[in-house]
Amino acid sequence: MKVLQVVGFKNSGKTTLISRWIRLLKEQGKTVAVIKHHGHPSALERPAEHTDGVQYIDNGAQSSVVAGGGGAQILLNEEPNFTQLMAYVKINEPDVLLIEGFKKEHQRKVVLLRQQEDWDDLQQLTNIEKVFPHREKEGFPYLTDEEIDKWFLQWVREQL
Repeated sequence: MKVLQVVGFKNSGKTTLISRWIRLLKEQGKTVAVIKHHGHPSALERPAEHTDGVQYIDNGAQSSVVAGGGGAQILLNEEPNFTQLMAYVKINEPDVLLIEGFKKEHQRKVVLLRQQEDWDDLQQLTNIEKVFPHREKEGFPYLTDEEIDKWFLQWVREQL
């Protein structure tokens, strides 16, 4: 499994980029998993309260896994750490794992910049493979979506 983090501050285009890369990988016949850090203060939305899985959690189960209809839902009563999340996504043995956020983890990463101040704060991160600014920045050429996608597909080929 090849792993690449996409990091940047709010509204830097992380979700848009990852969504596009998922489609590209699927077109190439690759399987993809995603881990996203929910960086908002609000809790994640849960399935409807009347569902069996939620009832189990509400009654004290540590976890509830409901499978059927071609899919599965995993509900947990606490937030897993990054290592545990990695274990969950390895279950289906994806070719590529894309991670949104978790800046402090030490996977290979691309950094999305909105403005110079973003780089001032993010340049200390580890394992930076590439930096994609919204516009030309000193030391970082602006790339079109097509150029970014070409870089990514080449990165995947080199890693697989």
